[in-house]
Amino acid sequence: MLIERPKGGIVVVFHRDGSLHFDGLVCYRMASFPTGAIRVADDDEDMGVDKTIRLEWRKICRALGRREEASPGHLFFSSPNTMVAFTQHATTLRELTANKVGITVVGGGHSGYCLWPNVVSVDMSAFQKIYILAAGEEGEESDFNSKPLVVVEAGCKTGDIVRETMAAGVIVPLGARPSPTAAVRPENGDALLWAMKGAGTNFGIVVSVTFKAYAAPTYLIRNWVVPLDDNADAQAKLSDFDELVATEVPRNGSADAYLYWDTGRLRLGMTMFESSVTGLSLETPIPTHTLMSIILGPEQSSKIVDGVGLFETEMYVSGMHGGHGGGKTSSFKRCIFLKGIGTSNVARILVSAVETRPLALCYLYLLQGGGVVGDVAGDATAFGCRDWDFACVVTSVWPRDQDGIETARAAVEWVYRVAGDLLPLSNGAYGADLGPDPRDAALAAKAFGPNRPRLARLKRNLDPHNVLPYACPLLNPPVEQKLIILITGESCVGKVYCADIWVSVFTSKGLRIRVVSISDVAKREYATAIGADLDRLLRDRAYKEQHRPALTTFFQSQVRQRPQLPEEHFLNVLYEAVDADVLLITGMRDEAPVSTLSHLVPDSRLLEGYRDGGDGKNDSKDSDNSRPNPAVLNYCPTLIFENDTSGSQAAKTFAQHYLLPFLHKDLRKLAYMVRVVPDFSRPGIEFRHVLNISQQPGGLALCASLLRTHFLGDWAKVDAVACCEAGGFVYAPALAALVGVPLVLIREAGKLPPPTVSIIKRPSHISSGTSSDSKERRIEMDRGLVHKGASVVVVDDVFATGRTLLAVLRLLGEAGVDAKDVGVMAVAEFPVHRGRELLRQRGFGAVNIQSLLVYGGA
Repeated sequence: MLIERPKGGIVVVFHRDGSLHFDGLVCYRMASFPTGAIRVADDDEDMGVDKTIRLEWRKICRALGRREEASPGHLFFSSPNTMVAFTQHATTLRELTANKVGITVVGGGHSGYCLWPNVVSVDMSAFQKIYILAAGEEGEESDFNSKPLVVVEAGCKTGDIVRETMAAGVIVPLGARPSPTAAVRPENGDALLWAMKGAGTNFGIVVSVTFKAYAAPTYLIRNWVVPLDDNADAQAKLSDFDELVATEVPRNGSADAYLYWDTGRLRLGMTMFESSVTGLSLETPIPTHTLMSIILGPEQSSKIVDGVGLFETEMYVSGMHGGHGGGKTSSFKRCIFLKGIGTSNVARILVSAVETRPLALCYLYLLQGGGVVGDVAGDATAFGCRDWDFACVVTSVWPRDQDGIETARAAVEWVYRVAGDLLPLSNGAYGADLGPDPRDAALAAKAFGPNRPRLARLKRNLDPHNVLPYACPLLNPPVEQKLIILITGESCVGKVYCADIWVSVFTSKGLRIRVVSISDVAKREYATAIGADLDRLLRDRAYKEQHRPALTTFFQSQVRQRPQLPEEHFLNVLYEAVDADVLLITGMRDEAPVSTLSHLVPDSRLLEGYRDGGDGKNDSKDSDNSRPNPAVLNYCPTLIFENDTSGSQAAKTFAQHYLLPFLHKDLRKLAYMVRVVPDFSRPGIEFRHVLNISQQPGGLALCASLLRTHFLGDWAKVDAVACCEAGGFVYAPALAALVGVPLVLIREAGKLPPPTVSIIKRPSHISSGTSSDSKERRIEMDRGLVHKGASVVVVDDVFATGRTLLAVLRLLGEAGVDAKDVGVMAVAEFPVHRGRELLRQRGFGAVNIQSLLVYGGA
């Protein structure tokens, strides 16, 4: 049907989730709705069938359905659905790229998310060979000839690798503890290699990996299992384990914990591992072993094993629930990274999770990172989550003969619920388990820490056709720009109240909007670290004020240890609101936040709305008294909202006049006129042809009109419009003519007759990339064209590094124009180059810089 007619048509199939076979056809697109549900009234009114049948049918329905407090009198039944689309290319694999058909890769224990019906899968199980090269065998000139090498093909199982290497008396870094440290990015390493280490199947198909091998150690394993009486007992033992034992484990060992239910009681299992290449003895005492015995009593079992036996000693394989290693069960997992598992907030969620498990075999596995995970810098590989103590693996297990029915679905839902409860208190999530399931989106937002923006850009560059779409979603920015507004100001001036009013304005325009407090991120970390009540920190003003000094000290201490922490908090807030069109952020206390943070969100419009003056509304969520008055700020906020009247009308009017214009359709129309040219002016650059606007019908007039209406100052008070060749010469004259203001031309030295004022100018971002002559030049303007104290608006086509604008501002200064009297209007801004921060550091932070369009990339 698709091949004959209609040409280019699409067939879309909607189907209940489950077995769906199309005899090898390849789908064009697939969407899953795993949380779908059907609701029916729970009554006895159906009179259309026999009474006996009705009674039995009700029994079955009430046994299989579930009830929810929000909808009394109704039964709910899971009804997951799948939507699959096919085109005429469904029968060919050669045209996958040309027709935008994605594939997935299946191989290994973490690839369960890859199994999607009617999606082409590359099965790596055929690549099963292992090669062991003795030291020096690879060549005398190799940098690695001091160690043997092991080449492992992608289809090999962990057990096979361990057995083969152990037979040769060596071991390789597989990430299981304890093991040798995994490789880090070499100096000047390739971006693809960087991305593969943490986000692998998003970027390619690995056929084999070469490991440096090390001498094979032996392992001493000790196990404890204790019953827990209640939540308090669980918190106490988890806290003792975390603070007294786990922190003291030597670097050649680790300590893991298991929380599970067995024989009618909540139980805590703990395992200590110690490794050595020189031999171990069961009689050798170690301090942590003594501490464990004091806390938990005598160990339940202990043994010495080699690398093959190590995996069989995992408590969930051999001890818990009689052992899960028999192969007759299915499982589902998600992993959350935690610090401070013994704090009340975390312990409460962990215990509640086990108590509310849907099946007897569900459990929590707390795998220790031991601080070693932080030995590698967060940006050394794509795996950017390095600041955690335990990886909490939330695991549901069910009999394999119950796959695909309500039992399995309930088990999966439990995992997502527990992971979602832990996520706000976490330091990240493990990306290898995550896939295109919509429930993975929130976890994926915290899977790579601060590396996510770079990964998203690499994904667009290295996989432009999205041939590998089924790995952990990197949440590429939406087509429409996000508007991010930082609401700052002095204490008790109504910032949160103001945000609530602005929400109503944006909502009335059909926009998705979120309001978040960036200080909540610090409060969560503080609560986790010291055991404070997080709910009261967020909602109880008196309780928050009681903890404020300690909270401030804690945050400052964290920043000293991790200078990038404020940026991490900012990115965490953004990831949690990834679906919003407009994001309002309160609680921001950074100086000049647009200058310092805009490069982190180069694809979004970042504004600062400084709230000045009181309207009688008490801001119950903000009481910091450290913010200065706008009159003494050493930088220029994007917008300043001054209001000393009561009521909400002033705030509404402000939003309508100054905030909504950033989302006006004419800006989108202007953006469509900017042509994208790949690999210009050098390979890897996605060039935005901003000057192309003037070559489009009506483009120049539209641009001049938008420059006029978006200017935040008063055109009646502007004395001149200045521009520097060459891009500024295109747009400034049209604007100057439109507003009736004289034009000041700034040119290279020697192109204007004397007398002139001149200054040295470094090459701009564009010039340095296209010209072989990157020497410093002088720019000049006619002397006496602007008078001392004049108000000047500088217009340019592009604002990137800020070097051109810096020279222009210095030139105007030489002519007697003060920086506070200068405004800047750019057609397009590229925040990744941090031009705003350059100007602020050079003393021009008071200059108000505006741009119509914002672009990521170079």
